Amino acid sequence: MRLLISRMTATSQCPPRKPMSKILWSLLGSFLGIYLVAMIGKSLQFDPLSNLYLIGSLGATAVLIYGAPLAEFSQPRNLIGGHFFSALVGVTVAKFLGSDLMLASALAVSVSIAVMHLTRTLHPPGGATALIAVIGGESIQKLGYFYVISPVLSGAAIMLLVGLLVNNLSRNPKRHYPVYWW
Repeated sequence: MRLLISRMTATSQCPPRKPMSKILWSLLGSFLGIYLVAMIGKSLQFDPLSNLYLIGSLGATAVLIYGAPLAEFSQPRNLIGGHFFSALVGVTVAKFLGSDLMLASALAVSVSIAVMHLTRTLHPPGGATALIAVIGGESIQKLGYFYVISPVLSGAAIMLLVGLLVNNLSRNPKRHYPVYWW
């Protein structure tokens, strides 16, 4: 027990705040990415009150691809693959175990993490994508495997396109995106 507690002590200090230019590029990218997903979703739906293109995991994706574009988790392979595999896992688990919400939730997230590791597509928002497939309510459940295509892949693709544009508009060579494609 003492060893476990000793491992929880800090080994370093909090890093300094990022430069204002990085903060502003992150702000611009995340605003444009989420706004574009919402606008496209609204224009493609018959019911303007429900915007299924906007799922919570895209907010976390925005943090990664606009706030940390050089991170491994932010790269296109991870972004698209992580959401794709997690959505597949989430829908499958929801179909077979949807009546047991607690078990289905835990299984969808944990299996999606394992699948992302196996496919080298680890993208932390993928865990939320899998969870949303299970707990997203009737509107998500009705989509079935179409959830993988819309809102998940279509939303991720829009976020990727905005990430390519915004992250490469900066003159800062450290903001180049992507580091690798596949």
